[in-house]
Amino acid sequence: MSDEQTIIIVGGGHAGGELALAVRQNGHQGKILLVGEEPGLPYQRPPLSKGYLAGDLAAAAIQLKPQANFDKAQVEVMSGCRVAAIRRDSKHIELADGRRIGYARLALATGARPRKLPLVGVEAPERLQNFHYLRTFADSEQIRAGFAPGARLVIVGGGYIGLEVAATAIKRGLKVTVLEALPRVLARVTSPEVAEFYAGVHRAAGVDLRTGANITGWRLNAEGSAVSAVQLADGTEIATDLVVAGIGVLPNTELAAAAGLEVDNGIVVDPFARTSDPDIVAAGDCTNHPSALYGRRIRLESVPNALEQARTAAASLCGKEKPYAAVPWFWSDQYDLKLQMVGLNQGYEHCVLRGDPAARSFSAFYLKDGIVIAADTVARMPEFLLAKRLVAERIPVDAAALADDAIPLKTLLPAA
Repeated sequence: MSDEQTIIIVGGGHAGGELALAVRQNGHQGKILLVGEEPGLPYQRPPLSKGYLAGDLAAAAIQLKPQANFDKAQVEVMSGCRVAAIRRDSKHIELADGRRIGYARLALATGARPRKLPLVGVEAPERLQNFHYLRTFADSEQIRAGFAPGARLVIVGGGYIGLEVAATAIKRGLKVTVLEALPRVLARVTSPEVAEFYAGVHRAAGVDLRTGANITGWRLNAEGSAVSAVQLADGTEIATDLVVAGIGVLPNTELAAAAGLEVDNGIVVDPFARTSDPDIVAAGDCTNHPSALYGRRIRLESVPNALEQARTAAASLCGKEKPYAAVPWFWSDQYDLKLQMVGLNQGYEHCVLRGDPAARSFSAFYLKDGIVIAADTVARMPEFLLAKRLVAERIPVDAAALADDAIPLKTLLPAA
């Protein structure tokens, strides 16, 4: 089959896997090639810090789709292959092994990578036997290998990943310390009220959670092959058997930038997931897209965003226009609690609590000009579904009524 009909998807994560299958569902008759740097089929990343890390899920259980789905859609999966360059003038990609593959249209779903934690006095921390980031299946396996009951684990970073790993490690019987440099956990994503609740949950579970903790040094073992202790600015030293760093991610935009595509905190795309090259789309964590809801450009790191934007990108590749306008939402499982979040709370004026955090079931609504711009719900699935509508439709609400748990939330919404 000629290159004139070939669509190549670069990146084998949630966005890439969904995009490949959606292209066929949109009626593409030509060749579809999915090129992924990791071995194997696309898989789900959320279980890597939860069910898979805990040993509750097998590898097959976290596959995005089984091989049969890709076979049925006639998607050729090239795993374990790194794309070294995109040649837009001649419309082909170059693989690290020197192979060249032509394309008619191209999709970039290159995802993100962990932000590196500087280790003072350590030249190559990734070579240390017990120092890990958590992004890939291999990362999760390596961390799980160190999850022996009684082992001492230091987690650097009190965001979603750090706290999810902490909860999983406690379940496995480890002694866990979480070090967060900022004054509170989840500082970039939620309110002080919700952060305080989760800090209390972790401390009650046995986590030694320290905020405002600044690392000044690392002590290695006699062989220099592993971290034996973490040194803090207050002079304390925390002995450890295992270190996991989770201080955020960076979008993988290098390939796009080298190809001359517009990049600004992500690969810049329009509402139809099209890049500055009309024959190239992009989707997932690596993109920066316009949000009509918030009136600005945003870059999201979430599975729902990756899947929805992938479907938009697939439609664009097939000559159809399906604008991406989904409301951002996220979730995090820690212990027996499900935290579900909708919207982005940056710039909120008031945080309205509904329910009692002491009962481990409540919601936090973020208001600006009397409009709910975001909400966090803890163990309140029905309320989360209603909150999604509040945010999406920008429905004015009375703060006092919103705070009154005796008033059904659905009565604050207009009739459908």
